[in-house]
Amino acid sequence: MPRTDTAGKRPRSERLEARVSREQKELFLRAATLQGRSLTDFLVASAQEAAVETVRTHDALRLSERDRQAFVSALLAPTAPTQTLERAAKRYRERTGL
Repeated sequence: MPRTDTAGKRPRSERLEARVSREQKELFLRAATLQGRSLTDFLVASAQEAAVETVRTHDALRLSERDRQAFVSALLAPTAPTQTLERAAKRYRERTGL
């Protein structure tokens, strides 16, 4: 996994605290050492990566079954362009030289 340094990007002014088991702390320390990071850097970077992925997954486009079928149908069998769209495309090609 690529290293993501969080130190130096923004000043840290907020504090988080968590109680963990001895085994968890030993695991976190070992992982931090393997990545050449401090425990704090490792925990902050790991939490940030997990948070970004969680938000990204949550914000992904989700369609109902009906909407999914309409979307796939439109991709597989698109309707013909209207005259207005054809004229707009022609003007675009003329103006851009494409």
